[in-house]
Amino acid sequence: MIKRFTENLEKTITSSSIVLSSNIQKHFGPNGKTVYLKGQIIFMNSSILEIAIFATEFRDALFLDKYRFHYMDKHGQMFFRYDNAPHHPELPTYPHHKHMPDKTVQTTLPSITDIFNEISAIIIGK
Repeated sequence: MIKRFTENLEKTITSSSIVLSSNIQKHFGPNGKTVYLKGQIIFMNSSILEIAIFATEFRDALFLDKYRFHYMDKHGQMFFRYDNAPHHPELPTYPHHKHMPDKTVQTTLPSITDIFNEISAIIIGK
């Protein structure tokens, strides 16, 4: 399950027409039931998506225990960041939330495809 998750992530990245380059490091736990993924993806407009994911496989299910998807322009100005850091208990989707330049909103865990679609809309200009 962990292996399939990392393979699907890599496939999404490599098959995307908006990706210029990527560097995602994978660190598997000794039992093969955990993985830590960290790195960045650079898009055709030089914007950057930083990824950090700690995933666990337990009883035939995959859990993203910690995640952060931080998307910014080439100068480091944030467009958005999805994460599950436990610091917005007022949101109904706690701990999942999305930071935007002017606010933080409720959200569910996005898929990498959802994130790429959102980035594509920003790059293309909706």
